[in-house]
Amino acid sequence: MFALVSLEKIQLPVGAVVRLPATWQDYQSLCQQRGGNSIPRIKYQDGEVLLMSPLPKHGRDAHLIANIITVLLDYVGREYDAFTPVTMELPEESGIEPDYCFYIDHWEAVSGKERIDWSVDPPPDLVLEIDVMSYSDVNDYLPYQVPEVWLYRKKQLCIYQLQGTEYLAQTQSQYFPDINLQDIVARCFEVTYDRNTSAAIRELKQRLG
Repeated sequence: MFALVSLEKIQLPVGAVVRLPATWQDYQSLCQQRGGNSIPRIKYQDGEVLLMSPLPKHGRDAHLIANIITVLLDYVGREYDAFTPVTMELPEESGIEPDYCFYIDHWEAVSGKERIDWSVDPPPDLVLEIDVMSYSDVNDYLPYQVPEVWLYRKKQLCIYQLQGTEYLAQTQSQYFPDINLQDIVARCFEVTYDRNTSAAIRELKQRLG
């Protein structure tokens, strides 16, 4: 098995993804070496690690859609908790870092907790992933049984819901069944890239009334 020695020896240009064979111990070592930094993103699955150094676009897009979600949750009167950055781990099986995760139906289960035990506590109800460089995969969340995953890829919002043992694409979110998310997201991105995120969110709030 290939041994990962240090992050310093891994060439990872900005905007790149590196895939390497690794053990669970290698993955944990890399996470420890990174310390409190959020870069590079590190994912473990099926005996390998994936490292990604995100572009500024990645963070901007994630921040925008997360803001859209919080505005909509406030609009429909739902209580929630949100986390970023956060590392989800199932020892020897999976390690992943979603861009944002939201507890909506189960916010009370994690209220006030400083740590979440992913083998015991409920998973997030909604996870957001921005895929700029083919790093993200909705099936990464199968081990955790996340009910709904939003994947933003190629300027398109894809909504997946867990049905049994697989994720199926949906046209609507279970949390916003009467809201045209595709229209809202497209308009917010148009305003954001014409002006900025704050202008897009202000317009969305005015539109919702």
